Amino acid sequence: MGLWAPLIPATAAALMLIRVGAAVSQQTAPPSVRYDQHVPVNGNQPPASTLRNPFKGDTSAATQGAAMFGGFNCDGCHGGGAVGAVGPSLTDGRWRYGGSDGALFMSIFYGRARGMPAFGGTLPAESIWRLVTYLQSFQPPDSTISTTSWK
Repeated sequence: MGLWAPLIPATAAALMLIRVGAAVSQQTAPPSVRYDQHVPVNGNQPPASTLRNPFKGDTSAATQGAAMFGGFNCDGCHGGGAVGAVGPSLTDGRWRYGGSDGALFMSIFYGRARGMPAFGGTLPAESIWRLVTYLQSFQPPDSTISTTSWK
C-alpha cells in the first residue's frame, strides 16, 4: 500500500457527500429568474419587439445560419431542417414565446425553461442573428397556421 492508500476511502466518502449535497441543493434551489426579469450588464434590456435583425432577408446569412444550426447541434433537439424532434418544430410558424426576430433572438440568447439552453454567453450576437435569419427563412406549411405566440 502506498502513502495515499489510507486517503482513498476518505476521498470517496467526501465525493459522495458532495454529490448528495449537490442533488439536495438542486431540489431546494429557488426558481430561475423569470424571462421578463433578465437584465443585461448595461442596464434594462429592450423589449424583444425593439430588437432589429441586421441580416433580415439576407440569403447568404440564412445559408450561414443553416450551417451553424447543424454545427452548434441545434438539429440534435430540433431535428434536421428544424422540423422538430425532442425540441419543437421551428418551421411550422407556431411560437410559444413569439416568432418575431427579436423574440427568437431572446429565446436563443437566454434559453427557455424545460430544455432550451442559453447561448448568449457562448455565441456572439451576429451568430444568433444568422440563426434567426435561417429560422425566419422557413415558410409555414399552411397559411391557416397562426404565426403568433401560443401558450
